[in-house]
Amino acid sequence: MTQRIYFDNAATTPLDATVLEAMMPYLTDKFGNPSSIYSYGRESRLAIENARKSVAKILNAHPAEIFFTSGGTESSNTAICAAVRDLGCKHIITSPIEHHATLHTVENLYHRGEAALSYVKLLPNGHIDLEDLEQILAGSEEKCVVTLMHANNEIGNMLDINAVGELCKMYNAIFHSDTVQTVGHFPFDLRNTPVHFITGAGHKFHGPKGVGILYINENVKIKPFIQGGGQERNMRAGTENLYGVVGFAKALEMATEGYETESAHIKGLKLYMIEQLKKNIKGVSFNGDPLGRSLYTVVSVSFPKTEKSEMILFNLDISNICASGGSACTSGADAGSHVIRAINNNPNQVTVRFSFSKQNTKEEIDFVVEKLKEMI
Repeated sequence: MTQRIYFDNAATTPLDATVLEAMMPYLTDKFGNPSSIYSYGRESRLAIENARKSVAKILNAHPAEIFFTSGGTESSNTAICAAVRDLGCKHIITSPIEHHATLHTVENLYHRGEAALSYVKLLPNGHIDLEDLEQILAGSEEKCVVTLMHANNEIGNMLDINAVGELCKMYNAIFHSDTVQTVGHFPFDLRNTPVHFITGAGHKFHGPKGVGILYINENVKIKPFIQGGGQERNMRAGTENLYGVVGFAKALEMATEGYETESAHIKGLKLYMIEQLKKNIKGVSFNGDPLGRSLYTVVSVSFPKTEKSEMILFNLDISNICASGGSACTSGADAGSHVIRAINNNPNQVTVRFSFSKQNTKEEIDFVVEKLKEMI
């Protein structure tokens, strides 16, 4: 049996051994409830507040702007619902290629009659049409919330977050960006980014699953999404995910320290794979803007549809290769991808997303390309 090749890092990443080590004491001896007043509890409280400071420093935010959540989905739900219910936004502007955590939230608010809903147009390469965005903002009688992801999890396209933020400022709109694919992969400077809410998820950068952050700009006051004991400065009730929070901060520290070398290594893998696929497979094409404004971790590949290639994900799996068809968050059996449908609705193509981490190698790419040649 060959070793497993894991090319689905945009879905989740392996937990780094050093991160696990930082978490271990809080899984064993240091188990105090952070809300308890004796020393055990104070120790846990301190660990959470130190994690918060560390995350804030890395993102150039204030610790009071960082809230720990269960992950990107909860963070996006909280921000979007708060914009509508607490900040007076009665018109939501989003795109057809957002993650379902955003799309299902805005559809829900729309169907409940809480807000109007507009979808911004996409350019042929999958980028957001900023002129169309400005037209929708200019034409809206109601206060708007704009929710657009920083980087698309399936095709990797990246938004000009500053340009969108400036537009939102001009039209007095609230701006939420789903940054799950970019926190831990790119440097952030939130003091100087015109955004009200961003999100993060520990498991996208070698941290634990089930923990994320919501950044809430200090000028924005919202009500809690979860009611109860007043944890997270009354913003999120419930005993904190202590070891998760510690792991999140440690993973973000490591990702930041390793950014220069790791991003260069991963980008090299992506470019190498694009080159090898072009060389070896006839009729291959790439979705989005792979060599332009794009994640260095993700490449979305379309292969010509044949009887053989239709089974491509199953055949990759049989060869012990992990990749996804569109987005992993929806694929039990591959139901097809709303993102690919929106930008490249070609029924004669089969799409596979490969996404890389610091642990992948060129040898793995050579092996996968060889297997793909046999499959197509």
